[in-house]
Amino acid sequence: MTEITRVPLQPIAKGAVTKLWLGVAAVALAAGGVAYAALPPTPSVKTLTAGTGDSPTMEDVVLINYKGMLMDGTVFDENKSYPNPVAQFVPGFSKALMKMQRGGKYEIVIPSELAYGATPPAGSPIPADADLKFEVELLDYKSLAEIQQQQRIMQQLQQMQQQGAVPGAPGAPGAGPAPVQP
Repeated sequence: MTEITRVPLQPIAKGAVTKLWLGVAAVALAAGGVAYAALPPTPSVKTLTAGTGDSPTMEDVVLINYKGMLMDGTVFDENKSYPNPVAQFVPGFSKALMKMQRGGKYEIVIPSELAYGATPPAGSPIPADADLKFEVELLDYKSLAEIQQQQRIMQQLQQMQQQGAVPGAPGAPGAGPAPVQP
């Protein structure tokens, strides 16, 4: 017959379980804080007027009205019907545009590390490490490929006009006689 050696269990001290759970909670909060701090910064986008349809991508060119301000309200830039590729804005502005819809109006706040950081444009009223605030209206957007195709068509039409080969243009074959000046 085998004999089993028994180890007596010690009683748990009063309040030890509570302390154990508090320790687990503290470790979980610390881990969550470290994970949150490791997240990359993102711009905040507040919808003022909802738009419709899809959102632009990095491969699109947007047409926007915008006003750029420092957090104290000082306007540093403003433009109407401004066309620009999404990929050519500061990273925070590009990310915010990709959350917008055609016809919508938005307020965005871009953390400095997604704007100009420590090196704002020379001669700009933007101080180093400044968070930026924008009011943006997304008027329209098109893919860069679509715009390039339209430009090629316009260039071809201009060349044809210069050569007199556009049907209906004065002096073009089939255009009929040129009007006589009195």
